[in-house]
Amino acid sequence: MRYPLFLPDGGTIGFVAPSFGCASEPYKTAFIHAQQRFREMGYYLDLGPNCYAQEGVGISNTPEKCGKELNEYLLTEKADVLISCGGGELMCEMLDYVDFKGISEASPKWYMGYSDNTNLTFLLTTLCDTASIYGPCAGAFGMEPWHESIQDALELLQGKKLVMKGYDKWEKEAGKCEENPLVPYQVTEERILRRFPDADSEFSGRLLGGCMDCLVNLLGTRYDRVTDFTRKYQKDGIIWFLESCDLNVFAIRRAIWQMQHAGWFSHVKGFLIGRPLVFGQEMMGLDQYHAVYDLLKSYQVPVIMDVDLGHLPPQMPLICGSLATVSCRGNELEVRMELK
Repeated sequence: MRYPLFLPDGGTIGFVAPSFGCASEPYKTAFIHAQQRFREMGYYLDLGPNCYAQEGVGISNTPEKCGKELNEYLLTEKADVLISCGGGELMCEMLDYVDFKGISEASPKWYMGYSDNTNLTFLLTTLCDTASIYGPCAGAFGMEPWHESIQDALELLQGKKLVMKGYDKWEKEAGKCEENPLVPYQVTEERILRRFPDADSEFSGRLLGGCMDCLVNLLGTRYDRVTDFTRKYQKDGIIWFLESCDLNVFAIRRAIWQMQHAGWFSHVKGFLIGRPLVFGQEMMGLDQYHAVYDLLKSYQVPVIMDVDLGHLPPQMPLICGSLATVSCRGNELEVRMELK
């Protein structure tokens, strides 16, 4: 596994938009304010050509131009680390224009984003043996004041913090809107972990995962090298971290079934399942817990649910590809990542 150099003091942060750009509110104002915050910290910034674009369908620009932007920033010394402007819908369409071979041969560079950015964070790891960060996009750094998870993400990019813990509360209803683009997370709900089996646990393995909406879309394509990856790292084993956006509880169950039957969960050591965006949904007797655990229990490994991951913030930033030890004691979760 290849680990990039961390963001140095006075280094350059690059921003790219392979999914949506920051062309509309509240994202534009939040992004501009995030830039101000980073400059005040002494960082230089380099904005890609698509950061404010809205020329594409479900992404910032055409797939060709989005791929070109990514290649330019991943294959050159323009920036020390990269943060995605945002998520979106059709980032997958630009994959045909990404030079994964060149990326696997070039010096690795940290790329951070989540949701639709799974299309890159996941593939950097499975195709290029390059660690990436599943964490907040650029606009989140514009909130005032920063939530603890945002500070954690910066300290991870800086290499100052490789141990993440869950947060006390989470946001069920977002307050961020066009009229109030800089509002912080409205954390009102107590974090309560659901553990299957309901017992303390500790397990180690290589972190791999992202947004299931994107993962099942990649499954079975020429970009699907997951079984090769899990076989390569079978001695370490895999800790899957998974969350979802648009999927209802039945779609979540279908996604788990599909990944299971594709052999993705071979050599699994445990699962970290984030709160789904449809949190609390029940359809025909199926809820978010049975949607997952009824299928995963056959692996006889810990399954920890309602973890701080994904679309109901805050989220723990995680290094996809790192060797991690997960400790769950009662309602407390700790993820200790090592660059091995």
